[in-house]
Amino acid sequence: MCGICGYINLDKAPIPDEKILKAMTDALVHRGPDDEGRHIKDNVALGHRRLSIIDLKTGHQPIFSAAGRLTIVYNGEVYNFPQLKEELLAKGHSFSTHSDTEVVLKAYEEWGSDCLNRLNGMFSLAIWDAQEKALFLARDRFGKKPLYYGRFKNTFIFGSELKALYRHPAVSLEVDRLALGKYLAHDYIPCPRTIIKGISKLEPGHYLVVKNGEAAKRKYWDFRFDIGPSARRSLEESARMLVELLRESVRKRLVSDVPLGVFLSGGIDSSAVVAMMARLMDPKDIKTFSIGFKEKTYNEADDALLVARHFKTDHREKIIDPKAMLEVLPTILNTIDEPFADSSIIPTYLVSKFTRERVTVALGGDGGDELFMGYPSFVAHRIAGYYDKLPRIGRRAMALAADMAPGKSNYMSLHFKMSRFLKGIDFPESIRHQVWIGSFSPEEQRSLFADTSDETLFDPHAIYSESEAYFDTYPLLSTMDKVEYLYIKTYLPDDILTKVDRASMATSLEVRAPFLDKEIADFAGTVPNRLKLKGLTTKYILKKALEGILPRRIVHKTKHGFAVPVGDWFKSELKGLLLDTFNKTAVTRDGIFNYPAIERLLNGHFTGKTDSGRKIWALFVCQMWYNKWVKKQ
Repeated sequence: MCGICGYINLDKAPIPDEKILKAMTDALVHRGPDDEGRHIKDNVALGHRRLSIIDLKTGHQPIFSAAGRLTIVYNGEVYNFPQLKEELLAKGHSFSTHSDTEVVLKAYEEWGSDCLNRLNGMFSLAIWDAQEKALFLARDRFGKKPLYYGRFKNTFIFGSELKALYRHPAVSLEVDRLALGKYLAHDYIPCPRTIIKGISKLEPGHYLVVKNGEAAKRKYWDFRFDIGPSARRSLEESARMLVELLRESVRKRLVSDVPLGVFLSGGIDSSAVVAMMARLMDPKDIKTFSIGFKEKTYNEADDALLVARHFKTDHREKIIDPKAMLEVLPTILNTIDEPFADSSIIPTYLVSKFTRERVTVALGGDGGDELFMGYPSFVAHRIAGYYDKLPRIGRRAMALAADMAPGKSNYMSLHFKMSRFLKGIDFPESIRHQVWIGSFSPEEQRSLFADTSDETLFDPHAIYSESEAYFDTYPLLSTMDKVEYLYIKTYLPDDILTKVDRASMATSLEVRAPFLDKEIADFAGTVPNRLKLKGLTTKYILKKALEGILPRRIVHKTKHGFAVPVGDWFKSELKGLLLDTFNKTAVTRDGIFNYPAIERLLNGHFTGKTDSGRKIWALFVCQMWYNKWVKKQ
């Protein structure tokens, strides 16, 4: 995997400064420690950092077309590149490398932007056309690989991570206050916004053309629901198709010129990937990696070990204690170049680091929850239909039951689930899912901000504008399908895939996601939601498909996921740093947050009156980001 960056002086006068380009590529060295390439010509600068995976000897970038018209820098893997290469050879193209990068370049040369519909993989790329004086930027269908861009005066700048753009002197680090409000509501900043004014994320399934000083963005792919083809398919036939598609997807992702392994969490998705690998290679050659936690509430290591023993893989496990997670916290905070409050990035980083000790590529189970309705919030959405019909006394009884439910300090306890459910239930369907999974509702934010003069910051329609837009994209869809689409367009790229990309790339590890293969996505769109969420059973069709393949305990276990006891840390190991970070003088001087509100939140958590660990973590990460990237200027 790699990192890309570059910029164009749009007035065509100043020649780009190689020192600036080098500073930008240096910011991405973790994404590509093996090689570096830079290209400056006329008013254009392109930079690349390489993690060598395929074609170790001749895959240096940038790569140029035969006539020198086109130049590409590319981050990703296209798994069908051998087939595309054969097609391009038949059309008269020749190749000087064995890399998929050159295939992508020749595909663009042959088909222009239509080439994107032929690529099956993960990528972000930039192609400069010297004849047309045009820059072409593109991002893969689901957003597995990141791409940021912005225009500052007469300079257009892009890169794989924000920290590369931060290195350009034209960039002004001015916080976008609406983006900050969105962050506090979502725990991430949804596309296309970023925390910095003037910088955007290129949305998944989109490309951008910069020409004559103007930028034009287009969508080339979207997830679609087409239930027609499955109308006559039996459940058994659909389950067989899913297994075959997953096996083929895994097969394509085993192509590598460097050692390869797999994340094994013990959940059904990663276990399914291991099961398919066991059908394609000798199980003793499958390197599986998992981490566990000493706290039983958070630990899945036993399930991972069960799967490893079932398939007889070469398994490695590491048990993590709070000290180990706290030790890597500074590294994690350095990795995050815009506020991101999913604390599971910490164990994701640790398993990536552990895996990278032995392999350079790992397969993972990301995408299964979105494509086949695996999150508890899908169940909550169905239950909400019954809750809406309850009389007022029934709702009061449920609120009382939630307060009395056991497990107030346990991850995903009954108390946690019921409290989160009630928090979002009175919001419209298009919004309530983000309320369920986020930290602060817009109204809760009102007391947090020092400056409350802009009412937009507390308007749910402004804070959740992306969710409302996606929910209404296809009006004829059923509500459940709209919810699935919402997760695919927001939570998947902006939380899950962002977390995995940043954590793995920080350790120079490439992670591949078989569930997010184009063919599986197309198939998932033909599966009716009643076979994804059957009653209150999540991922029903996937579970049916894997019966008899995985141990029964794995097939029918409750979704777990990585979690971190940040609430406990703030009362013990992290308390000192937390109080230093939110000292009254600093908070007042910064003028972003209202100190009395922060103080009440902290005191309530310290005394046990409230369990505000998640909210405090979101604020803590945000303040630490601000201190590192903005205040240092």
